[in-house]
Amino acid sequence: MSLTTVDFANIQVETPTLEQVKAEYQAINTALDTAKTRAEKEKALQKWDDLRRRLESWSSLTSLHFSQDTRNEDYKEKKDYSDELQPKLTALAVEMKRKLLSSADKVELETILGKHVFSLWSADVTTFEPAIEDDLVRESKLVDRYVELIASAEIEFAGETVNLSGIRKYTQDSDRSTRDRAEKAHWNFFSQNQELLDEIYDELVKLRHQMAQKLGYDNYIGLGYKKMQRIDYTEADVARYRDEVVKEVVPLAEKIIAQKAEKLNLDRVYFWDESVFDLQGNPTPKGEHDWMLVQAQQMFDAMHPELGDFFRMMVKGNLLDLKTRPGKAGGGFCTSFPTHDVPYIFANFNGTKGDVEVFTHEMGHAFQNWQSRNLSIIDYLWPTYESCEIHSMSLEFLTWSQMDKFFTIDADRFRQIHLAESILFLPYGCAVDHFQHLVYANPEATPKQRHQMWQEMEARYLPWRNYGDLAYPAKGGLWQEKQHIYCYPFYYIDYTLALCCAMQFWVKAESDYKQTLSEYIALCQRGGKAPFQELVRSANLVSPFESGCLAKVVKSAREFLKL
Repeated sequence: MSLTTVDFANIQVETPTLEQVKAEYQAINTALDTAKTRAEKEKALQKWDDLRRRLESWSSLTSLHFSQDTRNEDYKEKKDYSDELQPKLTALAVEMKRKLLSSADKVELETILGKHVFSLWSADVTTFEPAIEDDLVRESKLVDRYVELIASAEIEFAGETVNLSGIRKYTQDSDRSTRDRAEKAHWNFFSQNQELLDEIYDELVKLRHQMAQKLGYDNYIGLGYKKMQRIDYTEADVARYRDEVVKEVVPLAEKIIAQKAEKLNLDRVYFWDESVFDLQGNPTPKGEHDWMLVQAQQMFDAMHPELGDFFRMMVKGNLLDLKTRPGKAGGGFCTSFPTHDVPYIFANFNGTKGDVEVFTHEMGHAFQNWQSRNLSIIDYLWPTYESCEIHSMSLEFLTWSQMDKFFTIDADRFRQIHLAESILFLPYGCAVDHFQHLVYANPEATPKQRHQMWQEMEARYLPWRNYGDLAYPAKGGLWQEKQHIYCYPFYYIDYTLALCCAMQFWVKAESDYKQTLSEYIALCQRGGKAPFQELVRSANLVSPFESGCLAKVVKSAREFLKL
């Protein structure tokens, strides 16, 4: 099958003006008000969908360019313009959603658009009023400040200047003293910028609390859940799930740390030892960027024609930006351009096994978005975040059989380590989530008190952790390098919920790979047409909120790791 290739260089989206968008909304409103037949209503709704796709593509491109080079003044200017305009565009979209939710034709509209989107919109309309427009602009600018600060890191180490992505290959070195020195250099950047990091977050927390109160919420927690469109589970469900992780997962995580001490011949595992699992050090890909792309093509071709063709199109269209460079924002993500029906992957390769993990993770997002591209409305192209992360984390596991292509004789060690790290991640993900619940329940807390809250979370979820003489994280500063906490509040428990589902796919794939891959692709094709737990059940998986789900996943992991 040959796919039509869209070249990234040709993705041009006109910069909107408020006047032009308002005029389009007015025309759509008029068309809806005067529509007599179903066909006329469908045509008006289609115009709204087309408008939203254009705005989404413009926003994605503007944000991507800024991430690609945070030092580029033109990109910064365009990002600032976008930050200023977004709340006004949100106001127009929310107004339209309110109109459709209260429409006398709602039953008919539900048959056109599906019922689920009305549930999503019911959450959306509680997250915005014109009164918070200026606050949203301010929030975006604070987030940009954090992103720029993190991207500005220039760390001198081993005769080279590296950023926060680049230092990671040294924090995972097989030599213990190198890891120790690399962690010190890494955290020195945070120590030097503590005042600014504390100040940005303090302003963000107070600002978000203020917005929540203006919208009638007690604090930001309720608003945060609605913004995440969590419509089929509650804060209480999440709290119960975190308790379950403490009960079921933390004991296994402690065994993994004890096994690590044994393999590394250590009396005590310090923080700088947590990144490696044996004396050989972590396996690394046996080649660099271009070689990795060749291996990836072979991997996806071997797995499934759909995956192989899709990846070929991504490479041909230059829809990947994987090399780390000065001024580039940290981390990895997948975005998309709904006007052109293509996703885009952004990452920072640094020569570690994480390159393969981040790459397969983001490919899971991209593949889902591609599989969903023909769904009727923009609201269904992506599901809610915890469902999105099932596609990404599951692909990490479903590519296991192909890992010899990247790691050759180290492929088995890679699989062992990937699973062990997945188990260790579950408590950490819960710590990040629980921490944010504490922060937003106590918006007047001082920066020092927030660092103490993080220490409480580490004691509960990561009881094995020992920072030794690493001063900054020892006093509760580790959370400040987690971009989600600053940029995407409450977006983190999603990874752990999805991981429970991904590990179920892994267990199933061990006994019937072909059938499991078919179920995975079918889930990708559903996009966001249903809420989280319904999507989970549709793939023959058990919801992480169901009693016993974690115990089963942990049992399989324990057996595989021989613990």
